[in-house]
Amino acid sequence: MPKTFLPLLIISLLACCIEIDISVPSFPDMAAYFSVSEGMIQLTIAYNFLGFCLASLLWGPLSESYGRRRVMIIGNGLLLIGAIGCVFAPTIQWLLFARFIQGIGAATPAVVVFAMIADAYQGEKAVRLIGIMNSVLTIFMAVAPIAGGFINKAVGWRGNYGIVAAVSILSWIMLFLLLPETKKRWEAFSLTKTLGDFKQLITSRHFMSASIAPSLLYTGYLSFIACGSFLYMETFGLSIIAYALHQGFIVAAFSIVSIFSGTLITKLGSKNCITKGLMLSALGALSLVILSLTAPNSPYLITALMSLYCVGAAMTYPVIFSASLEIFPDIKGTASSAIMALRALLVFVSIGLTSYLYNGQTFSVATIVLGTFLCVIVFALHFLRSNLFRKLAVQGA
Repeated sequence: MPKTFLPLLIISLLACCIEIDISVPSFPDMAAYFSVSEGMIQLTIAYNFLGFCLASLLWGPLSESYGRRRVMIIGNGLLLIGAIGCVFAPTIQWLLFARFIQGIGAATPAVVVFAMIADAYQGEKAVRLIGIMNSVLTIFMAVAPIAGGFINKAVGWRGNYGIVAAVSILSWIMLFLLLPETKKRWEAFSLTKTLGDFKQLITSRHFMSASIAPSLLYTGYLSFIACGSFLYMETFGLSIIAYALHQGFIVAAFSIVSIFSGTLITKLGSKNCITKGLMLSALGALSLVILSLTAPNSPYLITALMSLYCVGAAMTYPVIFSASLEIFPDIKGTASSAIMALRALLVFVSIGLTSYLYNGQTFSVATIVLGTFLCVIVFALHFLRSNLFRKLAVQGA
């Protein structure tokens, strides 16, 4: 692969990685601008993930038949159209529709990038690259809410969507000019085969457990983020910049651990990375619920506990996620589609539930994070106990 390969993949993922974190500091201002409820604004994330979920089912199989490069260019073009639509949205309905289109486009790099990595690299190399990508992208994600706070203060909420649109334009141009093709053998598109591949995936207990566990870890984080701006700014009375710093710290916790994911796997082994990571996330989620009952107005402690949750997630995520793509090596594109569609569906349902249950108090958020994590435990333990884990793990149990 050319030296530009990994940077191109990171750039292609950048817009879809920062689109949420850069916009959430603006949620209170957006609610006031459109004269809608907090829950309605939180649906801008849910609609985004609904589009993401539906499109994820298509991009992987299409990339198997028509090539990764072609699908990446088309999908990132849709991401750009949706981003521009958000900038000029005159009504909340327009914004929700634009976010839906943006989600359709954002699914492309999220699905195809990891299939491209699986095409080019296997085993430890793939895990290390996923860790590097996670660390670089989460650095941008950590900076995004801070930048979003300053941009919102300077030019308003449309400025944050404008940054996403600018990144989308740059990404599309670079992909069009430089992205290589990694899928060497294309297969004619067959709906019957595609449905058969999906059936094979969703009826595999090993694949489902390996797919759902890391997806639920991500879902717990996003459920917190969806109402974090309202919690910190309205309930705790913090400024938009102070809230952005809190959110940036939480994301940075994930980023720092991701940078050293390869080293951790080498020293601890895959099984220890998963088990120790799950224990840290469990401690963070459970303590968050206890804190919400004993000291609910403690933003610094809440940030610390969510950061602990993210540290555990960063230890667990790359090992299970990389293994999930190797379970069915002949249909990696379709497998990546299934994983991302499941993730988006889980996020859509969880944020819809969060927007309904959120009442301005920490407890409502904390219980959703803990409930999501309890589901993680079920699927992660099933994966750890399988013979398949011992076969696919980069470092032995």
